[in-house]
Amino acid sequence: MLIDFWASWCVPCRKENPAVVKAFDAFKDKNFTILSVSLDRQGDKDKWIKAIHDDGLTWTHVSDLGWWDNAVSRQYDIRSIPSNLLLGPDGVIIAKNLRGEALEAKLAEVIK
Repeated sequence: MLIDFWASWCVPCRKENPAVVKAFDAFKDKNFTILSVSLDRQGDKDKWIKAIHDDGLTWTHVSDLGWWDNAVSRQYDIRSIPSNLLLGPDGVIIAKNLRGEALEAKLAEVIK
């Protein structure tokens, strides 16, 4: 599982989304999923939902609309976005902040 931290207002996040979509499409049938955690803020729910649709992000999304005070991002000490954590089947973090082709390469390495 990949936990992906992002926000609709984050330009680097939005630029990274096509690579995340590509990795998801390549591995979604191999017991791989993504949980996206948005750091959007109160009042921006419509922008967040629109970004999910516009960027073709077809996996599960959550947000408490707490911006940088987001409960999940605090739990994992996320201080910048885009940021992600790749977890093994046992829930242990096996990689952090994989970008572009590095995400797909790591998935190919760990998913048999």
